[in-house]
Amino acid sequence: MLKTEQGGLILALAGFALLSSGDAVIKTMAGQWSPLAVAALRFTIGAGGLSIILLLKEGRSAFLPQRPWLQAGRGVCLAVATMCFFAAIFVMPLAEATALIFLAPIITALLSGPLLKEKVRPATWIASLIAFAGVALVLRPNLSELGLVALLPLGSAFAFSLMMLANRAVAGQGSSLSMQVFVAAGAASVLLLCAVIGDVSGGERLAVGWPDWTVIARCAVVAVTASTAHWLVYLGTTRAGAATIAPMTYVQLLVAVTLGWLIFGDTPDAMTLAGAAVIIGAGLYLWNAGREKVA
Repeated sequence: MLKTEQGGLILALAGFALLSSGDAVIKTMAGQWSPLAVAALRFTIGAGGLSIILLLKEGRSAFLPQRPWLQAGRGVCLAVATMCFFAAIFVMPLAEATALIFLAPIITALLSGPLLKEKVRPATWIASLIAFAGVALVLRPNLSELGLVALLPLGSAFAFSLMMLANRAVAGQGSSLSMQVFVAAGAASVLLLCAVIGDVSGGERLAVGWPDWTVIARCAVVAVTASTAHWLVYLGTTRAGAATIAPMTYVQLLVAVTLGWLIFGDTPDAMTLAGAAVIIGAGLYLWNAGREKVA
């Protein structure tokens, strides 16, 4: 049993580390292509590859969702979360943008009350207040330097939270692979439309054009690594359980800090690290409170 749990933790750790590695690859494309185009190509490649696998494994019938509008909503939420995050890491240090994304589980817990009619526990409110104090610490330098652009990771966390709530609503309505295909295809469709709108808007940073082949290659790498990462996390969950691996998500921040320093020369200051620690602490507190409730 212990060996199985340890194996699951290792798989989950590898998956979460791989996700942050993909974010670092995305950041290397800053200034080389429109962030909307990067996001659109990444999800188009990912959706295409996953669709082929789904067709081979489950046949054409697997492409018919039970609640198409809700599946479309998942795609829209993922598209918005991706646009905000990609735009953020193009202009912000990777570690700081990643730290703010970890608000998502707490926002999800808060929104589960009004949207899913679930009872919001006192622990959720406590964790939320703690986490938002951490956000203030992380944003402290960026709001003055970047202005409202520094709030992009918060928009990403909010949109991702809505997607997590939608995921709960569609649970059990298809295989995990089909759920991945639906959300990736929905996101790709929205992102392609946004990339076209951005291109015709005349904005210099949103111009699409034809990128260098290395940009296309890096988008493909991110599509493959992200799909592999989600698969590793899924395998880890089946072996160790979701509650056991949940705290492992924070390895993403450690990897983001390391890669930001090694590749981009970004060294977060003490206040930023303190804010990240506060956000992580709030998340772990909420996770532990959930375990105690189950026990």
